[in-house]
Amino acid sequence: MKRMKLPPWLALLMPAIIILSAVVLVPLVLSLYSSFTAYKLTKPETLYRWIGTFNYEKAVGDAKFWAAFGRTVLLLTLALNLEMMLGLGLALMVSKVTRGQRMLRTAMMFPMMFSPILVGFQFKFIFNDNVGLVNNALQSLGITERAIPWLVDGKLAMFSIIFAEVWTATSVFAILILAGLFAIPQDPLEAAKVDGCTPFQTFKYVTLPFLMPFIYIAMAIRSLDVARAYDIVQIMTNGGPARRTELIWTLIGRTGYVDAKMGYANAMGYISIFLAIFFTVYFFKKLTSARAELGMGV
Repeated sequence: MKRMKLPPWLALLMPAIIILSAVVLVPLVLSLYSSFTAYKLTKPETLYRWIGTFNYEKAVGDAKFWAAFGRTVLLLTLALNLEMMLGLGLALMVSKVTRGQRMLRTAMMFPMMFSPILVGFQFKFIFNDNVGLVNNALQSLGITERAIPWLVDGKLAMFSIIFAEVWTATSVFAILILAGLFAIPQDPLEAAKVDGCTPFQTFKYVTLPFLMPFIYIAMAIRSLDVARAYDIVQIMTNGGPARRTELIWTLIGRTGYVDAKMGYANAMGYISIFLAIFFTVYFFKKLTSARAELGMGV
């Protein structure tokens, strides 16, 4: 009997295919299947209790899920816009530096190197009521008499999380926008200068349109990160106080691992994935239109 021989390219890829199947494909299929069951971690036999789309219907009608979704969209909107504006300003300043620019570019990347868990602990300490650096500084300067409950008050807690997210990821926008600044052709800039355009007009009508594809790439990347934000929120507030900082993935984690309703949690997870894909597609469409306006094709 003749043995079947694999093509060389498939033989080389087979270890990667096996590993990816074991690590990604199998858990993905299992989680999708369990989202149609009444699976509870405390009752393994419920994995085989098929309930159809009940979990999805329950999630769509769950006020807590949509409240968490609204907070996630709020975080995404505020964080992305702040990161974009700060990153743009930082990139413009660094691009004007003539000496030590490489050192500045390296320093800009430091926040990206920290683990989100470490960032969460770091800002949990910074905004701590009693020993936090922010409260100690404000009280030492005489700005406030009492400690501000940054992580206890609902609105202030969300502000603290946004601050941590912006500090962590502004460098993503700064690095990509800086790359865009270096890629801008000089001819349009010189033509604008010859035509008597002011620096603001040159930036608005020449520089910014060339930077928009880079900005949308950064937004697409960061929208996925923020849409699945978990680590920083879990460490800083654990979704509190009274679930006022509960985001989609912290709610999913609480539902799956605290309440043990893994089937329901997986259903919410897949709905969240579709919502994240929607934002990604939106930013890629904006990227395509920005490239088309510059004559860069699709």
